[in-house]
This record gives sequence, C-alpha cells and structure tokens, in this order.
Amino acid sequence: MKLLSVHLLLVLVLAASSFRFSASPVTEPDPAWVKQVGAHSRPTSHALFSATKYGAVGDGVTLNTQALQKAIDAAARKGGIVTLAPGRYLTGSLFLKKGVELHLAKGVTLLGSQNLNDYPEIMTRVAGIEMKWPAALLNVLDQDNVAITGEGTVDGQGQPFWDKYWALRKEYEAKGLRWIVDYDAQRPRLLLVSNASNVTLQGLTLQRSGFWTVHVLYSKNVTVDGIVVRNNLGGHGPSTDGIDIDSSAYVLVQNCDIDCNDDNFCLKAGRDADGLRVNRPCEYVLIQHCVAGAGGGLLTCGSETSGSIRHIIARHLRAKGTKNGIQLKSATNRGGTVEDILVEDIELDAVRVPLTITMNWNPAYSYSELPVGYTQATLPAHWKAMLTPVAAEKGLPHFRNVRISNLQAIGAQTAISASGVATSLLDDFRLTNVHISAIKAGAIDFAQNWQFTNVKVETPDNMPVAVKNSVGVRL
Repeated sequence: MKLLSVHLLLVLVLAASSFRFSASPVTEPDPAWVKQVGAHSRPTSHALFSATKYGAVGDGVTLNTQALQKAIDAAARKGGIVTLAPGRYLTGSLFLKKGVELHLAKGVTLLGSQNLNDYPEIMTRVAGIEMKWPAALLNVLDQDNVAITGEGTVDGQGQPFWDKYWALRKEYEAKGLRWIVDYDAQRPRLLLVSNASNVTLQGLTLQRSGFWTVHVLYSKNVTVDGIVVRNNLGGHGPSTDGIDIDSSAYVLVQNCDIDCNDDNFCLKAGRDADGLRVNRPCEYVLIQHCVAGAGGGLLTCGSETSGSIRHIIARHLRAKGTKNGIQLKSATNRGGTVEDILVEDIELDAVRVPLTITMNWNPAYSYSELPVGYTQATLPAHWKAMLTPVAAEKGLPHFRNVRISNLQAIGAQTAISASGVATSLLDDFRLTNVHISAIKAGAIDFAQNWQFTNVKVETPDNMPVAVKNSVGVRL
C-alpha cells in the first residue's frame, strides 16, 4: 500500500490523539465481502513508453492530446508504462487501455484544455441521468486491468467551466429551470472510470476539476488509494465532488485527502425515472483512513438513490469544515433503498451538521417541472428523461439498517437533522458511542426503531434532540 503523504499522516495522527470516548470503542467484525473489494490485478509489464518519443512537449502551451494518446495506444499493444518527463502537458481527453499504467511522476502536471471541443462527447451518466456528455480529461472506458499512478498532478483548469455554469444558472433560475442547469452546463469531469474492472488510481493530486473529480461508474473492483483532491485553488468550483462511486461494486477508497465544493466521498445509484430504469445498485464499498476539508459532506449517500445503495462501510474518517458529516439524502421521486450502512470511528471538527438525513433534499433541484411556454416534443432527450413522471409508490425512497459508532463532533451548529416522510419512516438506526457538541440539538422526525447507546449531545441550552412523528425512538 502506498505510504501516506506527510500531510495526511499528520492529520490522522493528530486526530487519533484527540479522539476519545467515555466507553470502550465498538468495532464490528468485517463481513466476508470486505476481502473482495478493490482491484484484483494491475498491469504487470515494466516496458516503458516515454511520451516524449511520441511528440509530447511539456511547455504548458502545446496541445499534447494526440502525442499522449499515441503513447498510450503503443503501450496497449503489449502492455506497459507510459511515462512523461517533468513538465506541464496541456491536453484534451485521453483514453486509457487494457494493460496500461499511466505514471505521472513528481514534477509532471497534466493541464486540462479549457476548450470544450477537446473533450469529445460520449454516452455516459451524469448526476443520475444517462445522456451524451463531454468525456473526462482521463478516461478508463470498457477496459480491464488499468492503472494511473504517481505523485504528479492533474489540473483541470476548470475556471471557464465554472463561469459557464454560474452564468447559465443565473439565466435558468429566472426561468424556473434550476432542475436542468447541471445537465445543460456541460463541464468535463477530471477522471472517469466507466464499465471497467480492476482499475487502480494511486497517489495523484487532482485539482481544479471542471465538474466531478473522480467518477467511478458501472464498474467493479476499483482501488482509489492516496489521492489528493484540491478544487479550491484560485476559485470556487461548483459541484466539484471529490470521489463519486456510482452504481459500482467492490470498490476500495483509502488514504485520500479531499478539499472540494460539494460532496467529498459520495455514493450514487441513478435518479428518478431514468435511474429506476437502469436499476443498478451501488454496493460493497469500503472507504477508510481518509480526511476531508471543505466540501458538502464527508460521507454522502445520494441524492441519486434509485438503484439502491447498500453494503457500505466507512471507517477511520476525519473532517474539518465540511457542511455535513454523515449525510443520507434523496427525494420522493427517486425511489431505491439505502441500507446496511456501517459508519465507525469518525471525528468531525467545525462540521455544520454531523448527522443529516432527508428524503426531500433540495426541492428546486430534485423536482422537475416544465414552465409555461415550452413544448415537450421539441425538448432534448435528457430534458424528457428528467420530466418523465414516477409513480408515487416507486418514487418513495427507504432508509434502514444504519449503524453509526464511535463518532465525535465538536463545533457543530446542529447535532442531528433527520427527517423521513409519513409513508417511509427512517427505520432501524443504531447509534453507539456518539458524542456531539453543537449550538442546537436538532430533531428526528418520522422515524422508528432507533437505538442509542452512550450517545451524548451537548448544547448551551441543554435542550434534547426533539423527536416527532416517531415510534420507538427515545434518547
């Protein structure tokens, strides 16, 4: 396993030294599936393919897309490692192939082109909807046995794409079209693994992504190890998630350090009618030994829950300054079940809401309604997908069997904000050894069968967590 960066090691050591419980920590034995997560193989050929020999120029100005792709294609014929001399290499979309390791050594930076034409359109899934969308800067599509490694940097140079989004959002919100902005403002992701297996991503620094940073989609046996994400350099990139695991299985994420502007570590499974049509779960995912700075949530399940999210373990995680700590979110047109979630050994500092659960997340974004003056027949396909109605019984999400243990939070605003709906109660949540210091205690609404063992919520007014519309929930 790759050694931790000095920064990450320091954070973990400091966090561990201050992490204390008033009772002995509870640790559950690993289920059998844990041994199956992550890549089971990686490229073995040590043949070197220097990108310089294929015309790559690291001057930060020359567009190197063709030269770098030639080096990748050459390595793919027999297997091997693509290397780059120290420098800054401007490029558009690159496509990794079976048996190839792209190694970005320290001193190597890939610069993402700021011209959208350098990212060819592909069929993919974006924010829960299958549609045509620009390829990512680095792509592993329909491949097996691929690695991207090294201590180098991949810089998406996302500012023009962020500006495009904000301009379109201002225009669309005035028209009542907030729900489609993210799909019309096409922005390239930084790294996409799609319909692939046995993929290893290790050691890289990824920064200033135009959109999501690492997207693992429809894939299995993927390892993401020692990745550093920095999306707050020189700007504030909207929706620049850290790592999104989307309808994928047997994924290992560890030793990562994420500072971004949306969910830090996120599990997804499609949204609304399109997600229900695809119906692929996100399952058997282990996230461990990671830290988060700025971002929407240390660990988020949803809001794309349609294909279900299940069999998830997240442990030994630290966050400072994220908006939410552990977050489960969906909407009443999503459907799907979030279940068998184990979260343990968590430390949160200045995290606004340590535990957030909602089935009615961000209504302006979650519910699609066509304003007056538009005609269905002339709409783009992805608009029609978003507008396809979902029957009430199919759209109702379910959250159940969630275990949270050994969690400590200081400097919070609201300790717990948990709300199901009358027809779908938050069922079978177990909190053990949880200590939260917050300004307000918060509330639990529409829940049943919650167990609390050694749970303490401290607030200036000493008010307890309010429990409403619930059965078998008693602090």
